[in-house]
Amino acid sequence: MVQALTPLAGFDVLNGAARAVDDPWPAPQSSQGYRWLHLDLNAPGTRDWVTAHLPPIAAKALMAEETRPRADHMAEGSIIVLRGVNMNPGAQVDDMVSLRCWLTPNGLVTVRLRRLMAVQELQDTLADAVAPAPATPAAALTMIVAGLITRIETVSLALEDQVDTLEDVSLDGGSTAANLAQLQRRIIKLRRYVGPQREALARLAQTDTPWLDAPARASLREWANAAARSVEELEANRDRLAVLQNQLDAQQSAVVSRHGYILSVVAAVFLPLGFLSGLFGVNIAGMPGLTAPWAFAALCAACVAIAAALFVFFRYHKWL
Repeated sequence: MVQALTPLAGFDVLNGAARAVDDPWPAPQSSQGYRWLHLDLNAPGTRDWVTAHLPPIAAKALMAEETRPRADHMAEGSIIVLRGVNMNPGAQVDDMVSLRCWLTPNGLVTVRLRRLMAVQELQDTLADAVAPAPATPAAALTMIVAGLITRIETVSLALEDQVDTLEDVSLDGGSTAANLAQLQRRIIKLRRYVGPQREALARLAQTDTPWLDAPARASLREWANAAARSVEELEANRDRLAVLQNQLDAQQSAVVSRHGYILSVVAAVFLPLGFLSGLFGVNIAGMPGLTAPWAFAALCAACVAIAAALFVFFRYHKWL
């Protein structure tokens, strides 16, 4: 027996008007209306309901533990898996949240693990009835896609501003190592899902199905193009950070090389002096100056002269 399901949101939409529903299934039979259900995969009864009411392949896709953006079409409907930036309080925006969708001619089922603001916007639009509701399930899906891509673009532009700031700091000689690594990680995590999402939206827009009309496909093409721009921005920012990383590595290598060079010069100056002090430090008969009172002063003067000669030699050859 299928456990009772309490959806996060449920609406019947007919002629631009939305009505909240308590009975989650089936979708209305009228060709002019559709039903949208938004489910929490963690809630009791969701997995049983999905398994009982959706095709097996679609049910498996909506309940998968790990997902990547995709768009696949079946005879009964389309499986669409998308990702959105995490705008929840206290969360990292690059920890992208998955949204699993089942789109049919008279219904849209969305399943999530964590809250997505784009879905909340659609829910608020239908609940408040301030603006006309999306006329078709595809239009409702397009509204969600618009919210997802708009937020991704916002995050991508914010990352671009941060990269600009890092470049300015680097040009001024400031330290960028810590922020650089953090930005690189965030861009890599975003690019991992935004790239496949662009391809999924493009594939969705190119497919002619009864539940995806021409206006919805045109709108999806525009949002696929917007996703492509975000991918290009992320890739450009990734490359700019790679250039900054190479510049930082080159600067550090130059500093290490300079320090090593200075130590080598110092060692070259003191090598003959160490040899002399070691040679005259032996306590054996026959060493010159053992009984002369001026011997120590002469040795010191010879060391200073050798050091000065080496310094002049290095300067003449531009080694210093």
